[in-house]
Amino acid sequence: MPQNIKKTEAIMTAAPVIPVLIVEDPAKAVPMAEALVRGGLPVIEITLRTERALEAIKLVADNVEGAIPGAGTVMTAAQYEKAISAGSQFIVSPGATPRLLDIADAFADVPLLPGAATASEVMYLLERGYERLKFFPAEQAGGAAYLKSLSSPLAAAKFCPTGGVSLDKAPTYLGLPNVLCVGGSWIADAKAIANEDWAGIEERARAAAALTGR
Repeated sequence: MPQNIKKTEAIMTAAPVIPVLIVEDPAKAVPMAEALVRGGLPVIEITLRTERALEAIKLVADNVEGAIPGAGTVMTAAQYEKAISAGSQFIVSPGATPRLLDIADAFADVPLLPGAATASEVMYLLERGYERLKFFPAEQAGGAAYLKSLSSPLAAAKFCPTGGVSLDKAPTYLGLPNVLCVGGSWIADAKAIANEDWAGIEERARAAAALTGR
């Protein structure tokens, strides 16, 4: 089943930046998400890199008005199903396998943003009906210059570059014709969350929400 392009693009264009978060303590998830929403970043990717990430997603989904929570680093069918049960409104994966795309077909109402780093991977996803993709790991895979080179031969694909993207680098990516948003951890990194720096997170979110391409 082809990707729900309309729904996926709505998530990708809600703000110029999708925060990519590692949440160790679910008790911090709600105030963290509230700070991000206040700052203008409603789309929130909580990665499944910690034991209690699903709990954090559920707390945000149930308690933070205006938040659009999603699960990142999803790699298996079991993770996909658990993430949706927790309240994820979108799913992000670092790459794509036939099995993962098959499970995504079964949950078409919850968009999958699959990762790709090469022209061949993008071509495969286009064949499967996926035109909105994550470019990962962005900086390590060639950065903005490489991604720009894909824009002409693979014009149907639009990306969310993630991996090594910073506040300084984000505008260059956002200025590319094949980029809809970027993903980044600088807005609410593990230290800021652990220190409950909600004011700082909100401030960085406001700066990220105001970003434009150059």
